Amino acid sequence: MKILPTLLSLCLPALLWAQPDLEKQWQTQLILAEDGDVIEWPAGKVFFSNTLSLDGKKNITIKGAGEGKTILTFKNQTQGAEGLKITNAQNIVLQDFTIEDSKGDLIKTQQVEGLTFRRITARWTGKPSKNNGSYALYPVQCRRVRIEACTAIGASDAGIYVGQSDSVWVSQCTARHNVAGIEIENTTNAWVFNNTSTQNTGGILIFDLPDLPKKRGGHVRVWNNTVLKNNYRNFAPKGNIVGKVPPGTGVMVLATEDVEIFQNQILDNKTASTAIISYFITENPIKDTAYIPYPSAISIHDNVYSTGKRMPTWKSKLGFLFWLKFGRNVPHILYDGIQNPDYLAADGSVLPERRICVGPNTNGSFANLKADRKFKGISRDLAPYACPALGSSSKK
Repeated sequence: MKILPTLLSLCLPALLWAQPDLEKQWQTQLILAEDGDVIEWPAGKVFFSNTLSLDGKKNITIKGAGEGKTILTFKNQTQGAEGLKITNAQNIVLQDFTIEDSKGDLIKTQQVEGLTFRRITARWTGKPSKNNGSYALYPVQCRRVRIEACTAIGASDAGIYVGQSDSVWVSQCTARHNVAGIEIENTTNAWVFNNTSTQNTGGILIFDLPDLPKKRGGHVRVWNNTVLKNNYRNFAPKGNIVGKVPPGTGVMVLATEDVEIFQNQILDNKTASTAIISYFITENPIKDTAYIPYPSAISIHDNVYSTGKRMPTWKSKLGFLFWLKFGRNVPHILYDGIQNPDYLAADGSVLPERRICVGPNTNGSFANLKADRKFKGISRDLAPYACPALGSSSKK
């Protein structure tokens, strides 16, 4: 293994880093990198006009001098959309730098087997805007993904987004002022733990969506996170599915299966602390015949919810509905009540392995919204959702 320090890094002060040819030198490094190389980006702020890309490489580590020390800025980007794009690769480590203000996604990785993001700040530096890129950290169609001690700020979709991937953990990260802080979408075997998601529109989203190559996610564990005051306005561009997430959403589970949410602090999210919903709530048409729009095998237990009254937003249909039905006393755990008929036993009960389970939670008030009955007869009875042996998870 050889180490490749960035050209000129040892002899030029940071004040000279805006020279026109430095961008070309950094991209050349990525093109010429050999399997096993360590590429070091030293301290300084570097301006880029085009996407940096790495394709088809194995066992590459790219590391800066530290967050806030090595800064890649795409504020003046004129070509490409992503800041850094990595494709068709294996065993890639990205660590210890800041990347900011790309036109599109800040770091996008696709079809990477073995991927680590560590101590990266990915941000848009202005006020949160629909003109910001969709995702700050964006692994899609990847396997064995580790996102550790990263910070994501200002994404118009999700700050930390993992899509159509497998074997993932997101740990010790901070997401703020995004539409979605952390989103796990059509992804299997994901652990989300020890993170802080605050001042987003929605804190943590676990979604399965239609019309994607990977049809089903699930087997997701979400624990020991702080999901706090996610009441920021929704600034997603028109038409984005996250544009339907009400400001004030803590954790939302949409149309996926086998999700366990436990031992989290879910506090001061004014509209829906925890929502378990089917895709039908979005009111979008479903054309994907392989898609399953129902949630199943969801368990919510041992979380701490805030006390006191909250004011749900009036700036979304769901938020306004919650205000109409509950006023300032919206239950913390909301289930839309729409069941998959294929998951019912002969007596009409839900198959045990497909149940929605709500165990003991501190301040864990509950309501079944009865959305399949046009929200009539809303029930606060927890008894049908009390599953045996709910408690501290043994599945971690």
